[in-house]
Amino acid sequence: MSRYGRLLWLCLALLGSLGASRAEAAPVRLSEVLYDALGSDDGNVFVELFGPAGLSLDGFVVEGVNGAGGAIGPVLGLSGTIPEGGFFVVADLAGETTAVLEADLLLNFDFQNGPDSVVLRAPSGEVIDALAYGVFGPTDVLAGEGTPAPDPAAGRSLARRFANLDTDDNARDFEILASPTPGFGPTQVPEPTRGALLMAALAAWLCARRTTRAAPQLASR
Repeated sequence: MSRYGRLLWLCLALLGSLGASRAEAAPVRLSEVLYDALGSDDGNVFVELFGPAGLSLDGFVVEGVNGAGGAIGPVLGLSGTIPEGGFFVVADLAGETTAVLEADLLLNFDFQNGPDSVVLRAPSGEVIDALAYGVFGPTDVLAGEGTPAPDPAAGRSLARRFANLDTDDNARDFEILASPTPGFGPTQVPEPTRGALLMAALAAWLCARRTTRAAPQLASR
């Protein structure tokens, strides 16, 4: 490869790395919940998380919050690592197995039907995501974000429209799925921040100046 070609390749790689850093980092969040299965909930319900592949979930906790009074339970102590693809499925245990496909962790739990909430805590105890669902009365305890998501019929789940997109409003972020999708879901590449756009523009300008200056020198040789 010529010296001019190498310089141009480095410029393109720099711009590509800016775009990649924009889409890489995504905090762990609740991405799908099935809390009311058709028939028995035992071994059929799940809660799904989405986050960076390879991240350890040791010490993270998922809690149910009762809308009537705010009692906490069940409490799920998580363990394991988020696999490739970013989806981690915690499935309810029935005996020694589960009916939930793509399960990454089996625990014994059953979230209540709405109005209730599901909360995700970091190992520090900080709440990093929360989903409220159902119709809350004035005295009910709402532990979710923004407006509650609807309360699906039995056999249907609540899932993020995009697993990596969080507007801090449950009604906007979540939709009802007639066919639950544990371990799968759509994602959206975040829009570039203003800072990333400025960096990309500066990098492009610097590369254009260098390649413009280098081309005549290389051509004369």
